[in-house]
Parts: sequence; C-alpha cells; structure tokens
Amino acid sequence: MEATTDHVHAVADHEALWRRLAEFEFDPEGVELTFADRLARENDWTAEFAERVVDEYIKFLFLAMVAGHTVTPSDEVDQVWHLHLTYTRSYWDDLCGNVLGIPLHHGPTTGGEAETDKYTNLYEETLRSYETYFGEHPTDIWPSAAIRFAEAPLFRRISTRRNWVIRKPRWWYEPVTSNNSVGWAGCGGCGGCGGCGGCGG
Repeated sequence: MEATTDHVHAVADHEALWRRLAEFEFDPEGVELTFADRLARENDWTAEFAERVVDEYIKFLFLAMVAGHTVTPSDEVDQVWHLHLTYTRSYWDDLCGNVLGIPLHHGPTTGGEAETDKYTNLYEETLRSYETYFGEHPTDIWPSAAIRFAEAPLFRRISTRRNWVIRKPRWWYEPVTSNNSVGWAGCGGCGGCGGCGGCGG
C-alpha cells in the first residue's frame, strides 16, 4: 500500500497541481450512484465521512507528487484508492494522464516483518509530510501508525445479508495507558484480539 511512480518525481508547480486535483471530478454528470456514495455504501460510512475521506485522498495524491519520498495512505484513504482503481478510465486516463501527468502505481505489501517495518516508517514519514503541507491531520482518517497497522489486517469483506455484525464495546479494542505502558482492557495484551487467548476467550 504505497504510492510509487516510475521515477523520482517532484512537481515544481505545486499550486497548479493542487488546482488540478481540487477540480478533479470523479463522476460524469447525471450518475445516480456517485463515487462517494459507492464508497460510503461499501465501507458502511456516512455520506459526510465518505466525502471527507475523498478530500483526504486528494491530499494524499498531492503528497505522492511533491513529498519527494514514497507515501503510504491510511486505511481509510487506501479504500478510496482501491475503489478509484476500479474506475479505470477515471484513474488511468483522467487522473494519471491529465492531472498528475505520470502513472501512480499502488504497491501492496508482500508480507513479513521487514515489510511491516517498511510501511510503518513510510506511513510515519507520510504523516510528517502531511503536516508540512496541510497542518495537523484528522486522526479519525489518519490515525497513528500503531493504530493504522493494528487495525487494517483485521478487516474482512462480508455479506451483511448472510452474517450479523455485532460491534464489540469500545473498551475491548481501544488501548488503555497506565504507568507508561499500553494494554487492552479485558485481555492479556496481545494487541487487538489476535486470538492469543489471554482474555480467556
């Protein structure tokens, strides 16, 4: 989940790039199910939250062009990117061809500890670049690396027609800090219900 171009690329005219990105339209006129509507539906987000994440995706694209390093998205922003890649003409022709001027490839992890370290470092560097260009990042869309990489592997695509989804209470999955250590209330500290059995379940 990294953004890579075919060569090291730093866009000189940041203002012109930002203007093109800000004016980018995901949908042709008159569509009933808009890009943001589909994003909200597929992720069970509110329409307002989906629009906010689309705005953050635009900022991510800007960073991919100007930061001078490989960038890694938050999981929320990555969901926008995944969906956009399925709109092939919009992504490759309109965005990469007309707005960015170069292909922007999505590079998923190949797995393993070294890759986890790599993406954690890239994500933290992306957050620093975000703050350089845009100021403070919204933590509900750009969480810390610890949260981002603890949560993402646990997501699954499921049918709500065939399955009930019952949300766990917040105390089950949110870290609790005490005496400078971090643990999860209700468990033995495996770090997020990884099936360690420390919670007794």
